[in-house]
Amino acid sequence: MNQESKSLKPIYNEKGEALSPILPPEIKNFLIDIDGTICDDVPNEEPERMRTVPPYPDALEVINRWFDEGHIITFFTSRTEEHRAITQDWLQEYGFKYHHLLMNKPRGGNYHWIDNHIVRATRFKGKFTDLVTKVAEIEVFDHD
Repeated sequence: MNQESKSLKPIYNEKGEALSPILPPEIKNFLIDIDGTICDDVPNEEPERMRTVPPYPDALEVINRWFDEGHIITFFTSRTEEHRAITQDWLQEYGFKYHHLLMNKPRGGNYHWIDNHIVRATRFKGKFTDLVTKVAEIEVFDHD
């Protein structure tokens, strides 16, 4: 059983029916893009560059620290399934610690995630640092 499964806590609705389990609040479930986030942006149309692009040093340091702190690390990339092996080799070569690798994220950006669980989004703007809490305007469903 992996760390993620051991950390999941069962939850129930008002009728006592099981719902999807959740992680405790102190454990984050990080979904991290690869191209343009942990290394320079390499498009799928130029896969030969995926072997040689160096990682951003601050990304390697911070992500591995998050992993060591017990957070769940999943790389979520627009690279296609045919790029899985080269991507896994690259992550291993540079020493990234992670739990999962999800391929085929839709391309084009402008993501809007809708989920029944809490979702927090952080736009990468050039440097990995510790996360800080700030108040920001967000779009929500109108429940009135």
